[in-house]
Amino acid sequence: MSKPKVFEKPIGVKDYLPHAVAKMRKVERQALDCMSRWGYEQIVTPTMEFYDTVGVASSTSDQKLFKLLNNRGTTLVLRSDMTAPIARVVSSLLKETPFPLRLSYHANVFRAIEEEAGRDAEFYQTGVELVGDPSAEADAEVVALAIASLKAAGVERFKIAIGHVGFLNGLFEEALPGQPEAQESLKAFLLGRDYVGYREQLRSLSLTEPVQRELEGILRLRGGQEICDQAMQLSEDATAKSAIRHLCEIWDVLKAYGVCDHVLIDLTMIGDFSYYTGMTFEGYAADLGFPVVSGGRYDNLLTQFGRPAPATGFAIKTTRILELLDGEEEEQPERVLIGYDAKGRSEALAEAQRLRAQGAIVVTERIEAGDADGLKACREGFADVVTFIGGSKGEQAK
Repeated sequence: MSKPKVFEKPIGVKDYLPHAVAKMRKVERQALDCMSRWGYEQIVTPTMEFYDTVGVASSTSDQKLFKLLNNRGTTLVLRSDMTAPIARVVSSLLKETPFPLRLSYHANVFRAIEEEAGRDAEFYQTGVELVGDPSAEADAEVVALAIASLKAAGVERFKIAIGHVGFLNGLFEEALPGQPEAQESLKAFLLGRDYVGYREQLRSLSLTEPVQRELEGILRLRGGQEICDQAMQLSEDATAKSAIRHLCEIWDVLKAYGVCDHVLIDLTMIGDFSYYTGMTFEGYAADLGFPVVSGGRYDNLLTQFGRPAPATGFAIKTTRILELLDGEEEEQPERVLIGYDAKGRSEALAEAQRLRAQGAIVVTERIEAGDADGLKACREGFADVVTFIGGSKGEQAK
């Protein structure tokens, strides 16, 4: 293998230039400020974790984990999500803190990808975890907060699709008893939104006509509260019915929040992490084919860290939101360049401090008085105002 050139970087990672960083920090700040107003406190966890604890609990497949060895030969991982690290903190450093806990974060996470997939190996997330509350009220809170956070981040047109892991688990167990491989295969097609493949897989299973019709029917279970009523008639399985009742409760709370215009029930939804145990959701922006937010309930994860507790949360895909905002021009504070010579230094630097205190962006640069015009010509691309302060009288050129 040839040695990489000095300007090359690994596939799947990016350099963010100043204009992109400014937008990302704005998205991060506005989303976190929104979460703070809902009572969520920010937490920061290490980039590296032990494989045997957080790595295993993360539910990210081994093939997608970045692993490394420390000098003692212990396997570490770069965090692949933030839910497992926060579960570790809740079960250790916050062990004596009473529930419910409301925590927020902004962080980079890492997942190994196939080179030809064209996906990022490092990306940024901004999200929350609500730990210690098993209710539909808690699930509805994180969905409503996800909606508020997307709006705060500048995403205007989007839809949130919510489903429930229990509905599909119960329905498939009722329709395909004792066939776990067939059940998992069908779930994989739904996870990938491959409805053609899903139908073909159903036909290959040689099902009776009523069962075939029942399992194909779930592809049409997308809409408002009426979907709950239809789903209740579709299955007699206790797990499936309990899941639908929970979704109905969530919908009622979302109605009280006044956000149902942004939400639809989609009973083909299945979370992309195996630790999800209940409600799951994804949010899609109108101009982007990938989800910009996802989340759900994971009531069993904290058991792995010795403090069993129900939990729910979501993560905004901060990096993808940047793609939506890429063409938008942001209002910038006034940019000022102050040039000065030896005699004008004190006055120039004092003026720079005054302008910065008012919110302006100010760059100072020493230059000889006779070159003030050249300074103005070569710096106009940066500055809205170019000033030269020099000489005993503090001459100015704008």
